[in-house]
Amino acid sequence: MKSDQHVPQDGPAVAPPTAQDDEAALVAAARQGSLEAFEELVRRYEGRIFRLAYNITQNREEAEDVTQEAFLKAFEHLPEFHGDSRFYTWLVRIAVNEALMKLRRRRPNELPLDEMIETEDDLIPREIVDWGPTPDQRYEQAELQRILAEAIARLEPAYRVVFQLRDIEELPTEETARLLGLSVPAVKSRLLRARLKLRDLLDRHFRGSDRRELPGS
Repeated sequence: MKSDQHVPQDGPAVAPPTAQDDEAALVAAARQGSLEAFEELVRRYEGRIFRLAYNITQNREEAEDVTQEAFLKAFEHLPEFHGDSRFYTWLVRIAVNEALMKLRRRRPNELPLDEMIETEDDLIPREIVDWGPTPDQRYEQAELQRILAEAIARLEPAYRVVFQLRDIEELPTEETARLLGLSVPAVKSRLLRARLKLRDLLDRHFRGSDRRELPGS
């Protein structure tokens, strides 16, 4: 007696869509006028863009303004987005530019981001005490994530922005340089200084000598 049950035929497996494919589909729909698709992009990236803006401006209200302006400008200029990079990367560029404008208006005499800074050999300490697991491992833990965020906030803006884009957003060095109008050596120099400063702050904190300097410690 034959079974009525359908037996699937062998064939090539179809890979599930990736997050990037899904993003591309949402962007395509948004470019065709779908507000629902654009709202989904906002829901997907709003938190990350806000954290990026806050880490640059260190001001919640300004970060909220930057987030709103970034999405408004992205929506207005969506026809100009041709998919040469990820939509999120394009959105980061817009948000960083908005945040830097806020920072420059608030601190006009601060070190300009386009000033070239050379790396000096004496910036690299001969020995850095290892305080345990790597920052990446500690970053996964809520309490230590807070400590790291407070240490990042203490970096000078020129270094904090580079650290945010390279080590948190994980943008390539060349992309970071183009975004900030810097040379690749300048990006590498500032990233080195930021990492060394953070390493020093965290080392002193975990050794107990800097607990009063980090807020909330």
